[in-house]
Amino acid sequence: MGCFQSKTANVITSPDHPPVQHIPESVTEDQVDHEDQVDHEDQVEQENHVPCFKRFTLRELYDATNGFSGECIVPEGGMKDLSVVYVGKLEGNGLVAIKRLSKLTWPDAQHFVDQATAVGKLRSKRLVNLLGYCVEGGERLLVAEYMPYGTLLKHLFHWDQQTLPWEMRVRVAYYIAQALDYCNVQNQRIYHDLSASRILFDEEGDPRLSTFGLIKNSRDRTSYSTNLTYTPPEFSETGTVIPESVIYSYGNVLIELVSGKRIPPNHAFEITMEKNALLLMDSSLEGKFENEDATELVNLALECLQNNPEVRPDTESLVSAAGPLQKMKEISSHFLMRLPKSTVIQPTMLSLRKACSRMDHKAVYEILLKTGYGDEGPESDLLLVTQVQELVRTKNLGDKAFRDKEFINAIKSYSKLVKMMSVRSVPFATVPYATVFARRSFSYLVTGEHDPALRDAMQAQVCIPEWPTAFYLQALALWELGMETDASDMINKGAELEAKRPQRDQRVRNLL
Repeated sequence: MGCFQSKTANVITSPDHPPVQHIPESVTEDQVDHEDQVDHEDQVEQENHVPCFKRFTLRELYDATNGFSGECIVPEGGMKDLSVVYVGKLEGNGLVAIKRLSKLTWPDAQHFVDQATAVGKLRSKRLVNLLGYCVEGGERLLVAEYMPYGTLLKHLFHWDQQTLPWEMRVRVAYYIAQALDYCNVQNQRIYHDLSASRILFDEEGDPRLSTFGLIKNSRDRTSYSTNLTYTPPEFSETGTVIPESVIYSYGNVLIELVSGKRIPPNHAFEITMEKNALLLMDSSLEGKFENEDATELVNLALECLQNNPEVRPDTESLVSAAGPLQKMKEISSHFLMRLPKSTVIQPTMLSLRKACSRMDHKAVYEILLKTGYGDEGPESDLLLVTQVQELVRTKNLGDKAFRDKEFINAIKSYSKLVKMMSVRSVPFATVPYATVFARRSFSYLVTGEHDPALRDAMQAQVCIPEWPTAFYLQALALWELGMETDASDMINKGAELEAKRPQRDQRVRNLL
């Protein structure tokens, strides 16, 4: 279907798989159906503007991300599914999102190629279209369109300027229903872990569904990264995902859209037992919605959240139900979300070294927030995920406070986490993240506690001995303490380590 040109027609060579000749399948005409819900002309137009699906080399993606630099990590890309998403710049393609799957996943190279190729055939204005993949050695990477305005998670739960208006919320519900219906028509019925972080906003401000969720995080189906409270009942029982599971997850997203909160499905049912769906509504909307429309959306959510998969609505029904709620079709998403009118937003590749040298606290904060836990390694979050939920909750509270610039609360939560991890008897849970110390160090700095800030920056270096960030933060603290010579030494040491960083990644270098 549409533009499909891939180097997968060439021989694929991998150390863990013999050469295989891969030929893309064609898509039959009967796969395009019910045009009243997935507009055929719009799909054709989308195909004409999206680059052809292809195979990328590791060198291309390595260069596009400055050697998989932490500064290129998309903060909402997700450590939770044990992979990292980078923003990269490719010659001829502009900005792209690059998902680097964690080690040891997909040992069968051809199986991964088959999955990516099938998803690469999709072309829709409702999807974040997949542009290509990379398979070299143990590396498995996916390349997709870059969405400049971030995720629904950010706009719904972490908004700084304004709440997401009701008209935009019902548009999200409708567009994502269309995306799921399109995938269903194209025989891509399994979607893994649909959530607010899988919904992104393009350069027009329109919501799109990430195609990363159409590809498993590993060769099996036993990975579901959300809290078990929000997973479909059938996954909890069998450990597998079925086509009806995405309907359940879509219902979760609807509850989040109307409430502006993370409300477990069982609690949503309890709230609506009195037949008053308006009890769920987000107070920040200040009543700026039609009661009947809100009730319709809540009722649709409750239908999706039925325990029995067989009684949940299908994707076509989702589109039919969400369509009539669209009352402001002629108003652009840009206007509704009050976004700056720009064809592309270029991400600022800030230099932590320069920011610390200038003692630019705002820039340092933005970099720490943007890079997140990327330098801890793709598998690092597994340490907390497999432990007591209290550790996860405490870490999340600290991250939320840091993100919301509530630095005193961030210090409290991170301090509690450090204490909890230090006293636990589990060997691999005794050392907190270097990023926790880095963020707490910055929080101490901006609250005027310079000595603790220096100690935390030094502790971050203990966690990751050759981490430039730790040296830069030490320099920033030393400058605040009036120790300019020592601060300059730290800056220079950090710069030296940063310059050597690509060479230290021996495994990647050997693959190039």
